[in-house]
Amino acid sequence: MGYQTLKYKGKLNLELGGYLPDYHIGYHTWGSLNMQKDNVIWICHALTANSDAEDWWPGMIGKDCLFDPSHYFIVCANIPGSCYGTSGPLSENPETGKPYYRDFPDLTFRDVVNSHEILRKHLGIQKIHTVIGGSIGGQQAVEYSIMYPDLIDHLVFIASSVAYAPWGIAFGESQRLAIEADQSFYEDIPEGGLRGLRAARSIALLSYRNDIIYNKTQAEETCEVVKNFRASSYQDYQGDKLVKRFNAYSYYTLLNLSDTHNVGRNRGSKEEALKRISAKTLSIGISSDLLFPVYEQKFLTEHVDNACYKEIDSFYGHDGFLIETDKLTQIIQTFYNKDEN
Repeated sequence: MGYQTLKYKGKLNLELGGYLPDYHIGYHTWGSLNMQKDNVIWICHALTANSDAEDWWPGMIGKDCLFDPSHYFIVCANIPGSCYGTSGPLSENPETGKPYYRDFPDLTFRDVVNSHEILRKHLGIQKIHTVIGGSIGGQQAVEYSIMYPDLIDHLVFIASSVAYAPWGIAFGESQRLAIEADQSFYEDIPEGGLRGLRAARSIALLSYRNDIIYNKTQAEETCEVVKNFRASSYQDYQGDKLVKRFNAYSYYTLLNLSDTHNVGRNRGSKEEALKRISAKTLSIGISSDLLFPVYEQKFLTEHVDNACYKEIDSFYGHDGFLIETDKLTQIIQTFYNKDEN
């Protein structure tokens, strides 16, 4: 129960070359594994989240919630490259005795899945009832379902894609440019690149929300305002908030990770790759999502057998997958009920 760390003694070979030696995986669990060892909900987190899904996804995990620990064994593992317990750029490289910083190796979601497979086996899990994720968590979840189709019974894919589109890569590159413009990033110190990270977060927010919600929540009360705008203050606040809990090297690493996402790589095509999924699949889009438009989720549904598509009407944009938990609960519960009948 709660937060734990798996200290793996060995090498994780990486898809793009190189390896991670003696790495750590930070993770949270809730509930207990049943006798059949198949009541597992595996939650894949988004870009700057951690493994405490109960904290960042309130209303989804807990007593009388969709994922009730009295019924399910719930696992959320921090991904490699992050800064919340799993080996990342600020971790010590056991082969040098120094932090990696910019020398941390390039990752793909196939590496993430393989690292979490070691955790799954450590926990004694033989079957995953549901793998679920939104945003880059959805990118991990779909890779997991392709790589280990016999392991997973249900895939819930929210506000994500089967390959990161040029639109998303462009947002990521803009954020990297902001970090690279901060010369302290090249000093390889824990606080390096924080001014650039602050700017990068401001860019990212524009993709997470949309004009409708900004115009509604950040509008000025009078026509007389000529500086110190509410929208400007909001961007500043969100940038400051992130630099207090994250670091530029992990952020840069995870942006690169997301860019590599393409299920069709070395599998013939995206369509061919999706045919490997045997899990009953629910793909959920958000009507106002600018970062992962709904045609991304519909594409998955069109090429996975036994898949269905549902759409949430929300003005929160991409962030709707974190906010619209009542709507998500209703959609996913209906999906489960149909499977049981």
